[in-house]
Amino acid sequence: MNPRKSSRPLRQGLAGNPALQSAARSGRPRDQRIDSEVVSAVLSALKDGGYRAVTIDGVARRVDRARTSLYRRWPSKRHLVAYAVVSEMGDRPAPDTGRIRGDLEAVVGTLLRAFAGPLGQALAGLASDMAQDPALAATIRQEVLAPRRKSMREALERAQSRGEVRHDCDIELVLDMLTGPFYFRTLFGHAPITPRTARRVVEYVLRVIEPSPQ
Repeated sequence: MNPRKSSRPLRQGLAGNPALQSAARSGRPRDQRIDSEVVSAVLSALKDGGYRAVTIDGVARRVDRARTSLYRRWPSKRHLVAYAVVSEMGDRPAPDTGRIRGDLEAVVGTLLRAFAGPLGQALAGLASDMAQDPALAATIRQEVLAPRRKSMREALERAQSRGEVRHDCDIELVLDMLTGPFYFRTLFGHAPITPRTARRVVEYVLRVIEPSPQ
């Protein structure tokens, strides 16, 4: 895993994301190499054995750190898993590029990259475990999905103010349309996810949200 990739969402999203806040409570300077190793260890455990295979002890052994040092950053393994997922996906996927097309392309780019790696291999097991563990599901929704959707929602609202997006569109449904193909194809494996797929998703969403010609 590239430590530089993982560090970007940490710097950008710390103020508003509990998963990232919990990792900064120790008050010590952050070591991005350790963070990257922890994320790799968590994703590897998820891929191999699902959520039950993730333990603080096991991750600590994999990264050769004291268990207490992990607990200072992550109060539970739920938070540790959420941290690993948001580190891969980012919690602000829609930067303000000045155009809705650019914002949406950035969003799908984060999914394309994340699901091409270990997170994509671990997603099915994680989704299954979320269905059986309400606390885990709530943590993932709150610390991973909610901030990502907020970022995308704000992008669409900015575009509405610029006149690029219809004011009567159902923004929550549009968010599902934008991200759903990536989750669906990753989970069921019936079709590949390629850069062309990402471009076509953006094109189809733009057809739905763009104002009708006068």
